[in-house]
Amino acid sequence: MAGTLALGLSTASTAAAFTSVSINRVRTSPNFRTKIRCIGWDPEGILGPPSTGHLARREFQRRLERDADAREHFQRQLQEENERRRALRESRRVPDTQEQLVEYFLDTEAQELEFEIARMRPKLTDDFFAHLKFELGQLRFAVQKTEDMEDRVIELEALQKALLEGIEAYDKLQANIVKARDNLNKIFTSKDVKATLLEMVEKNEINKSLLALLDENIASARRSNQIQAAEYMEKVRGAVRKYYTV
Repeated sequence: MAGTLALGLSTASTAAAFTSVSINRVRTSPNFRTKIRCIGWDPEGILGPPSTGHLARREFQRRLERDADAREHFQRQLQEENERRRALRESRRVPDTQEQLVEYFLDTEAQELEFEIARMRPKLTDDFFAHLKFELGQLRFAVQKTEDMEDRVIELEALQKALLEGIEAYDKLQANIVKARDNLNKIFTSKDVKATLLEMVEKNEINKSLLALLDENIASARRSNQIQAAEYMEKVRGAVRKYYTV
């Protein structure tokens, strides 16, 4: 259960922790150059030039609602992209050394960074960051710097920042999930659910993690055809939702 939620970091509370750029490598002669590019949602360009802002998002949503063909095409694109990312995840070899781990993350797409941080969290140790810092120091203070070395500094600095912020968000989420599991067990075993919820409100323990865990349990119960259990948990969720404030 916790493992399932551990990979779902794309919530509003954690998305800001991750860099919005992708570190892509472009081959030039025998060496590589780095470029940092924004990631788009429309790789085939069927929805026109990229737009940003609330009004642009609303117009995009209205267009999907009006145009059934565009909606179907967009959904197909999303499905194909999800399949592509799943296949890529399964094909990647887990790195054995710190040097390989650095290259592994440099070759990770921005959309996959959250997943890879969760998967590689045990390897992201103080020793790893010491190795990363050491390489950065060597490049920064090199007597003769090449353009490729300067590019390498830029990509390593971006990677370091993304990993540190991502780990902070991931660890916080994991702590919230563990606490949510304890609180959910407290609710399920309580003889007075309302009193228990009021006590949790005072301790600020009614949060998004608790609701997410309830949703996961409800979905799991329905998949297992445990209708009575699912209905009970839905009632509990309704009670929890009354006390939830963002």
